[in-house]
Amino acid sequence: MRHHALLAVCLACLLAACGKPGASGPAAAASAPAATLLVAPEDVLTVASSAIAGGPVITGSVQPERRADLAAEVAAVVVQVLRDNGEPVRRGDLLMRLDDTALRESLASAEESVRASNQAFEQAERQVQRLRTLQQQGMISTQALEDAEIRRNNTQSELVAARARAVSARQQVTRTLVRAPFDGVVSERRVSVGDTVQIGRELVKVIDPASMRFEGLVSADRVAELKPGQAARFHVNGFGNAEFSGRVRRVDAAANATTRQVELIVDFADAAKAPRVAGLFAEGRIETGSSDALTLPESPIVRSGDTASVWRLDGKLLQKVAVTLGDRDPRSGQYAVLKGLAAGDRVLRNPGRTLQPGQGFEFAASAASAAAAK
Repeated sequence: MRHHALLAVCLACLLAACGKPGASGPAAAASAPAATLLVAPEDVLTVASSAIAGGPVITGSVQPERRADLAAEVAAVVVQVLRDNGEPVRRGDLLMRLDDTALRESLASAEESVRASNQAFEQAERQVQRLRTLQQQGMISTQALEDAEIRRNNTQSELVAARARAVSARQQVTRTLVRAPFDGVVSERRVSVGDTVQIGRELVKVIDPASMRFEGLVSADRVAELKPGQAARFHVNGFGNAEFSGRVRRVDAAANATTRQVELIVDFADAAKAPRVAGLFAEGRIETGSSDALTLPESPIVRSGDTASVWRLDGKLLQKVAVTLGDRDPRSGQYAVLKGLAAGDRVLRNPGRTLQPGQGFEFAASAASAAAAK
């Protein structure tokens, strides 16, 4: 019994020592309360309702309205390339030259045929005039005159056919010279010197960078909301956070059979600020209407995976509140708050990472107030 009593006294002394104010350790650190947070008025954001733009999402690319895929109109060998990708051109500038040796031989033959046919026709015409005079004097028969007129008509037909062949041969020679159809830029050169091209082979592509537009696709489920003249806001890949605006010019009358999307054309509101590079990916939203909802900017939202939360000021304590966010307004960048907050709630504008639920806070005087007090 004496040993048991001694053991009980030792245990009591140890417990008393652990409970002293000077004790330290993980348990004591965990139980220590967080320091009171000083909050300036400008650090607090009051949740309020505002208008959120709504409408179908549009995705697509920036493409030039004026573009030409120049193809070979004759079968020949490329003998000269005068413009390369990215080089500006004026209307009528020579871009490429094809070998025209055989075509010029054909042109020379056709022109010689025209000369011979013209001589034959003139001779036949003179013969008809002489026979007509003799027939009026009764020196030849009417049949002889008619035979001469038939020969004259045949040579005239041969002359017309020869001239047509010469025009065609001249056009073939002209088609060996590939020229720019309008002012623009060479966007894609597909052949090099020495390549043999057949009729229809693509040679070079020319675009007009000043005619850029947004060619986008919208889900067919939202097509009833679309109509020409509606405003659109979108971002273009490669231009960072810059936002472009425009208006719907037209909506296609048929949806793609595979993707079930409808194509539409959006003109840039400011054509001078439109990108000058074709093919850039773009994404945005057609503004078909707006609705009122609670909104928050990006700064107070704390994201962790697929969840989002904010730090709300409740009385004198901070509370971490989970929120459900809706779509982002493309005009203001605000997110719609569907659940978790109410109008008038106050949240920290830029919360830090060391905050703890239930941590106390106090309002500190703002810099403007402190300056006024001095």
